[in-house]
Amino acid sequence: MDWNSVLSIVLGFTAITVAFTVVLMIVAYTVLAERRVLALIQGRLGPNRVGYGGILQPFADLLKFILKEEIVPDKSTKFVYFLAPIIAITAALMPIIVYPFGPTVTLPWIGEIPLTIARFDVGLLYVLGITSVGVYGIALAGWSSNNKYSLMGGLRASAQLISYELSLGLSLVGVILMSGTLDLASIVEQQTGWYGMKWNIIFQPLGFIIYLISAIAETNRVPFDLPEAETELVAGFHTEYSALKFALFFMAEYVNMFTVSMLATTLFLGGWNGPFVSSLPWLGPFYFLGKVIFFLFLYIWIRGTLPRFRFDQLMDFGWKFLLPVAILNIILSATLALFGWI
Repeated sequence: MDWNSVLSIVLGFTAITVAFTVVLMIVAYTVLAERRVLALIQGRLGPNRVGYGGILQPFADLLKFILKEEIVPDKSTKFVYFLAPIIAITAALMPIIVYPFGPTVTLPWIGEIPLTIARFDVGLLYVLGITSVGVYGIALAGWSSNNKYSLMGGLRASAQLISYELSLGLSLVGVILMSGTLDLASIVEQQTGWYGMKWNIIFQPLGFIIYLISAIAETNRVPFDLPEAETELVAGFHTEYSALKFALFFMAEYVNMFTVSMLATTLFLGGWNGPFVSSLPWLGPFYFLGKVIFFLFLYIWIRGTLPRFRFDQLMDFGWKFLLPVAILNIILSATLALFGWI
């Protein structure tokens, strides 16, 4: 094995380690940020005792989950019960490897390094396929727990996924028609015009709105958090989970939020593009991270202000409104692309 092969393997493992570590740290502090922002919205202080301003609260929560007693229901299907949270967190983390976090940068002694762990032609299909698998973790958790509330939460999650996955996929067709590729890095590179401000949201505002609504429903967040619905189903599909297994479901939800925020940033907000990136490439990752944080804040803001839908309203909205609008957006996009207007 030559030096270049060894260097490539080392850089690959390093990139994966760094990316996953950064994502998990951001997820941990997203939880803290959510608790603080919701507290401000509701006129409270939020967690502020562990470390300065509560900055060590995520580590205290992790320690609590590690030390808590694990309770397994006697009549649960044990193997599936343990497998479900692993499926959920794995499906949430895997899409991270294809997102372009920044442009190619040049480092001394090493050369050019693309800020993408893995790049291939069907990266967008990979993301959609892997994220769809996550619902199996939720459905299996609901079934294997042998609890009626958990089962109902799992069934709701499955129905919700079928309803909104279709609209989410169709909302991206307009971007694909414009770019002519499924490679996420190529889609970002095509948004470099206008001094880094030629973002697809300008040409696909309707597709962006459809994607945003569908993504919130996909991640089971307010106002679409019907699979959990504490006031109806105790805690939904993870009612019977405790300690680290509950923590895995908790992490999977926030990693999914991060994943769909990265996809929205990549497809609609120019990814790492922004002013002066062409001359200062190191600005790219900061632009990318800033846009993702904006979406995470939007999630928290919506949770603090909107009430939950009823389940029949959720289904009606998905099938009778969102799906027809998504199809209309495809027709409009195809027509504009045919005449070369986008």
